[in-house]
Amino acid sequence: MADHDDDLEFDFFEDEPSTQETAVGGRVLRRPGPPRPPARPPSGITPLLRLIGLIAFAIVAVVVLVFVIKGCNSSSKSGEYQDYMSNVSQVARESQTIGRELNTLLTQPGVQQADLERRLGGLEQRQQQLVSTAEGFNPPGRLTSEQQAALDSLQLRVSGLRGLEDVFHRTAKSTDATKASTDLSAEARRLTASDVVWNDLFRNPAQAELAAQNITGVAVPTSVFLLNPELASSSTLKGIWQRLHGAQTGTPTGLHGNGIVSTVALPQQIQLSQDNETTIKASSDLSFEVTVENSGDSSETSVVVTLTIRATKMHPKPIKKSETIDVINPGDQQVVKFTDLGEPPLAEPTTIDVDVKPVPGETNTANNQAHYKVIFSLA
Repeated sequence: MADHDDDLEFDFFEDEPSTQETAVGGRVLRRPGPPRPPARPPSGITPLLRLIGLIAFAIVAVVVLVFVIKGCNSSSKSGEYQDYMSNVSQVARESQTIGRELNTLLTQPGVQQADLERRLGGLEQRQQQLVSTAEGFNPPGRLTSEQQAALDSLQLRVSGLRGLEDVFHRTAKSTDATKASTDLSAEARRLTASDVVWNDLFRNPAQAELAAQNITGVAVPTSVFLLNPELASSSTLKGIWQRLHGAQTGTPTGLHGNGIVSTVALPQQIQLSQDNETTIKASSDLSFEVTVENSGDSSETSVVVTLTIRATKMHPKPIKKSETIDVINPGDQQVVKFTDLGEPPLAEPTTIDVDVKPVPGETNTANNQAHYKVIFSLA
């Protein structure tokens, strides 16, 4: 037992730092001995686990960093395409607005030669400004050819407007309507070509490139300049030219007039009769189609067609809608559709009136109106 106790005592004192004692003035001072050597690192599995954990953390950090960098690059690329398409969209919308104004100008009854030329010149200048604006765009590198196609399309519109103005001015005192309309059509076809170039060489390839780059949420704009392609035909432009020259003298030339061919209730596809009452099922998608025919020998523009469902005792407010046919050539038929009619009078006899407004120079208006007796029932 004594030996065992000595061992314990020895181990205990080994753990204490060694000191030296010195007597000073009757006091005993203890001075620390030399420093102990550093403790040995623990042995076993714990350090290995710590090392594995550090390595795993480093791997995760690298993976996260890679994804962050890829995400930033993708976001930057998407933003570049979005900014470019946003700029193009503004130009495309304004150019399309100019096209609508051209449509209105050419189909406006009573417009004078000088006013037509002046307004055509203004449209041309605005379109040229759009070309200059688009030339300053900086497309993503993969859309360089598409950018050039957009510029080509916009420039074709400038050329077409300038050409129309030139022909109208040059033929102001001419009497050859056929030659004038042929020349006008050649210029107007530039406007039709501009729509083809925009769609086939800019929009479709740009959409394909965005898909190839896995870029979503970026819209490629449309831009349709000539909303009614008939405005580029020589027959339509001949009528417009003749009407313009008639407006100069104040006397429309040629035979003018339009007539109602038929009126059909949709979605039932029921043709209305002026002789017998027709039962029509009322529904949310109720609409009517009116077919109008040009019965003269001249093209007509801005033909206004009106449909009215008369008021009844239980439904005291009539339903009235008007639509406009931009251009209708001699012998042609055009269908005008009336939608969003609201709730018609139910279970009460009423009358639907269809009216085609007479055009300048029209003398026979007997077929410009039709009256149909109907009764609306619940579907």
